[in-house]
Amino acid sequence: MAIQRTLSIIKPDAVAKNVIGDIIRRFEENGLSVIATRMTHLSAKQAGRFYAVHKERPFYKDLCGFMSSGPILAMTLEGSNAVNLNRQLMGATNPKEAEEGTIRADHANSIDANAVHGSDSEENAGIEISFFFGDLDLNSRL
Repeated sequence: MAIQRTLSIIKPDAVAKNVIGDIIRRFEENGLSVIATRMTHLSAKQAGRFYAVHKERPFYKDLCGFMSSGPILAMTLEGSNAVNLNRQLMGATNPKEAEEGTIRADHANSIDANAVHGSDSEENAGIEISFFFGDLDLNSRL
């Protein structure tokens, strides 16, 4: 499998629950290395830029409001097949449908407050990583 990078965001609901350490532990125990982190509090405008791909969707406004409701922890993860592995560890978007033991099954409140975000493709991972991090921020551990 190819070494990839992906973006992961611990969303405001999970930050407020103080489960950052548990989420990072799950990534590391499954072969993903954290190579950059940034805790920030997005403005509604910044959240709107990040989620611009969803601008025409009915949930866009609520998503931007939620993502700007409190601090987030953005991370770049690196490892073999990182995009798919991160998505497996997160579980289904709707925590009621997420497999037992996934991040969302264990930490998400609802389909809207679902604890984590992960890039859905290698191409989008590159775009999303560059939203939060510059080249000097990324420190490969491989």
